[in-house]
Amino acid sequence: MSFDPQTIEHLGVKMYSQLPNAIAELIANSYDAESPEVHIILTDNENEKSIAVVDKGVGMTFDEINDSFLRIGRKRRESDNGYSPNGLRKVTGRKGLGKLAFFGIGDTIQIITKKNGNCVIFTMNWDDIIHSQTPNYEPEFTQSPCDVQEQGTTIILTNLKRKTAFDVEELANSLARLFDFFDDNFVADITLNNGKPILIDKSLRYKNIDAQFKWEIPDFIKDVEHYIHQKHVTGELLATEKPLKPGLRGITLYAHGRMVNAPEFFGVGESSHFYSYLTGWLDVDFVDEQEDDIISTDRQSLSWDLPMTSELRDNLKLLLTSIERNWREKRKTERERKITEKTKVDVGQWYPTLTPDIQKGVEKIVSSVVENSELEEDKQSEVIGALHTLIPEYAQYHWRRLHKTVQDASYDDYKKEDFYRAVEEAIKRFESVTKTKSGNNQTGRDLMAQVFGKDKCLSVTSKYKKRDGSDFGSDTQENIEEGQKFMSMGMMAGVRNPLAHEEKIELKETGLFSENDCLDILSLLSHLCRRLDDAVKK
Repeated sequence: MSFDPQTIEHLGVKMYSQLPNAIAELIANSYDAESPEVHIILTDNENEKSIAVVDKGVGMTFDEINDSFLRIGRKRRESDNGYSPNGLRKVTGRKGLGKLAFFGIGDTIQIITKKNGNCVIFTMNWDDIIHSQTPNYEPEFTQSPCDVQEQGTTIILTNLKRKTAFDVEELANSLARLFDFFDDNFVADITLNNGKPILIDKSLRYKNIDAQFKWEIPDFIKDVEHYIHQKHVTGELLATEKPLKPGLRGITLYAHGRMVNAPEFFGVGESSHFYSYLTGWLDVDFVDEQEDDIISTDRQSLSWDLPMTSELRDNLKLLLTSIERNWREKRKTERERKITEKTKVDVGQWYPTLTPDIQKGVEKIVSSVVENSELEEDKQSEVIGALHTLIPEYAQYHWRRLHKTVQDASYDDYKKEDFYRAVEEAIKRFESVTKTKSGNNQTGRDLMAQVFGKDKCLSVTSKYKKRDGSDFGSDTQENIEEGQKFMSMGMMAGVRNPLAHEEKIELKETGLFSENDCLDILSLLSHLCRRLDDAVKK
């Protein structure tokens, strides 16, 4: 093993001082060795503190250990075309430095590897390496025969630099976030002190994260459709209902199953509170298929100053901008749904019942409360409910759209919410104005029958012409004239008389003639008064 001790110290001990990143290198070695499974075994008791990584990969012969494994910086993709020994997998290793991760964890490393009926066991010691007086280091080793069916490699790390206790669950979660190739063909688990194994898989990435919305890439594509398809970018982004902890925010990039860029937002304006809710991952395999290596040694970042990666960043910005717009739409809809659920106010049905000027103001208020406010949902519902009480469906027709004749007659009673008396007074006023305009002194139904209708003294259609100046058809004019008569007669018979002869409490409590009916009648009276305004005396 040829080395400069100072190089090993910088590339091993310092670069892989974080436990998850160091163990990740050992897991990657097992994957590249075509192992179907890998087991991380943690031991922490009074007698022992160690980490073992056990796989069932192809193992190594004595010559492969010397020619390949112990060669620092071997560019394996030049010698094996970037594929595992039997060509089953695209390898994740590239620089030949991952083996130095051992020394970021412990000072003593024992490696047991079996292949072709031969078992090689060798031990490397950090103190011996760093104090070596020669540029070559020869580990202690033994060779012995084994069953030809046995193969795989076990790495045992002792004399650990870490003194604190292992948090096995957090370590499992961290390892899950560093890889994207855990599946049925490559299973990984971790145990502490012979406890129950914890399966390391994709589900741990978002453990305890309650996703409110998800976007599948490339199913969801806006602005970057050509680029996403051209580069075969896939992945999943998700947003939570409540802000994420800082360490969980951002989009992680993977290439051939391994993280190549730690979670970030690629230069998008992160001042928007949207980015407090967003996490996810994208597979960008093409970045690991370039002739030049553009992935940092610690696999925390790509080299973003290159033309190819700059193009990637620009397209990721566009993608996240589209996601943000869609998130705002989805979040607004979801909040409106919850508000409807809590307040029974369906804002989607509410808006169309308002006049354009009122609707514009109401939408602005609701939007501020629902979309741009960080108010709790209960408070949002309370505000929207209060607004709806002030401006209910068709609120304008309860007063502002009533005819002035009706308003003048009913105002005092209307503001006291005595809608029955308001209707009575409005009908009296309508009758009075009709008598004055027609010159007929009859009352009630008789008055309406004598002054309105075909060939009667008041015509409500005579003043109207078509756009070309011609008269409307005789049937149309007759129908409107007769309609004015019968509606006016009905107002006297079906409204004034019942209100005059029955106790209001009986009408109200039984629902035979409700307060809402009164409001409807005021609107109908407004229509009749407008017709009366247009009436021409013959």
